[in-house]
Amino acid sequence: MAAPANEWLSCTLPASNPACDARRAAMSPVLFVSLLLLVAPCRGDAGYDMDEFLKREYSLTKPYQGVGSSSSSHWDLMGTAMITPEHVRLTPDLQSRLGAVWSRIPCFLRDWEMKVQFKIHGQGKKNLNGDGMALWLTKERMQNGPVFGNMNRFTGLGIFVDTYPNEDKNEPQKSYSPGSQRVFPYISAMVANGSQLYDHDHDGRPTELGGCTALVRNVNHDTFLLIRYMQNRLTVMMDIDGKQDWRECLDVPGVRLPKGYYFGASSATGDLSDNHDLISLRLYQLTVHRTPEEEERDLEEITLPSVDNMPLWNAVEKQDGMSGVTLFFTILFSIIGIFVLVVVAVVLYGRWKEKSRKRFY
Repeated sequence: MAAPANEWLSCTLPASNPACDARRAAMSPVLFVSLLLLVAPCRGDAGYDMDEFLKREYSLTKPYQGVGSSSSSHWDLMGTAMITPEHVRLTPDLQSRLGAVWSRIPCFLRDWEMKVQFKIHGQGKKNLNGDGMALWLTKERMQNGPVFGNMNRFTGLGIFVDTYPNEDKNEPQKSYSPGSQRVFPYISAMVANGSQLYDHDHDGRPTELGGCTALVRNVNHDTFLLIRYMQNRLTVMMDIDGKQDWRECLDVPGVRLPKGYYFGASSATGDLSDNHDLISLRLYQLTVHRTPEEEERDLEEITLPSVDNMPLWNAVEKQDGMSGVTLFFTILFSIIGIFVLVVVAVVLYGRWKEKSRKRFY
């Protein structure tokens, strides 16, 4: 047993040895392939380590053991959301349902990427289904509301997969140029600081950061969304054609999101319905190289969500208009008030005239 060991040690010396040279030549390809196999599984499309930086505490995958009401769960269910062996069904294909799943752990990552597999399907025909689903990173959690099952005036980021064109129903006579015309289902994004309203009647158009058409309903292949937040830049991509090919939906620089917010997914149905299924949600921490200047700038604490160079961000929130009954009574009481003032003025004027006449007698 000593001879092979001594022979191996002798090959580590710099002196030339034909047997050792042959052994080194034979082992070089093996070492190269071994190193390649070790490195290859950890590399992502963008050059950072994907598997190593998977954040399981923020991820939701089969068999969904971290979902539920137990003290060890990382996710809470709300409303009609329920767990099955294949997915978390946020809402069934029934009217007036609302469901959501929310992370219990606030996210303090600076740069991250979320890959979501989902499925939207149902019995309704085109434009006779609804309403869609949303993905969230918000300060609030577990709040019912009208924005795809979540509250309005939220604080944070919302990514919407809207399957029903409310604006076409409410304003059928309204027309848009070909470049601004939407085709549904439609993916859009919104950042809010707690004072902005999501305009459901206009499908969120006034506060939309960007969006794209995404034909994701009743398809026979997997559908994915990828949401990347890196160096204050929000990018949303989709793989919805079953070709394992990511296409960009929106890319917005200057998006500033505070840390400590919660991830979530929600859905709602109204008069129209669909099954909204969340199959998996994987969150990756991204490693990004920053210059010293960028590091110093990023040390500034962000207290409220904002978007650079967005005129709408500083706009005054539009107040709800008065109803017809309120307007009628407002006008009526205004007329009565004016009439009373006129009568009082006439009486006072008459008395003043009478006193003036007596003064001359």
